[in-house]
Amino acid sequence: MVSVPSPTHGAHSATAVEQPPLPVKLVIAGGFGVGKTTTVGSISEIRPLTTEAAITEVAAGVDDLTHTPDKTTTTVAMDFGCITLDPTLKLYLFGTPGQDRFGFMWDDIVDGAVGALVIVDTRRLDDCYAAVDYFEHKRIPFAVAVNAFDGEVEHDLDEVRWALDIADHVPLTVFDARRTGSVRDALLVVLDVALSRARAAAAT
Repeated sequence: MVSVPSPTHGAHSATAVEQPPLPVKLVIAGGFGVGKTTTVGSISEIRPLTTEAAITEVAAGVDDLTHTPDKTTTTVAMDFGCITLDPTLKLYLFGTPGQDRFGFMWDDIVDGAVGALVIVDTRRLDDCYAAVDYFEHKRIPFAVAVNAFDGEVEHDLDEVRWALDIADHVPLTVFDARRTGSVRDALLVVLDVALSRARAAAAT
């Protein structure tokens, strides 16, 4: 005999159903070859969607490969991945292309994002100005993360902040794009900045 749940039991079960995690969009930005694709790939719980294309001889003449001689591909549209931080929160990560010639895509990629992680390679600080300026101009909460290539950075954080003219309220940290835990910690910094901005706006 099949047991039919009573109406009371059914109502209790409906309220006990777990809610899906809150979707939150974050952007991973920075100059060419700073580690955006690696960052997304290191933490994504799904196989990342990438739009990598081979670096041709023509592109190699435009993009500076001095510090990334082994780089054979480049992102021409975006990277995408996601990670569930806990049962209540799921991050959707969108990586921007790093070259100036693909900058027209940024507005579409950034639309709807609550914050951004701007990745910096201290060997090529000049490549990072555009990303910092972009998020300052758009008034989107962001944090700056220095990618420790080979476990080292060329300059200390105070020098990086001064060189990039990063405002004091913008968090600046060091991370390793190859390590899941390090990427997670950097993303949590962005979430904290975004939450602080939202609380400040709600209080006014």
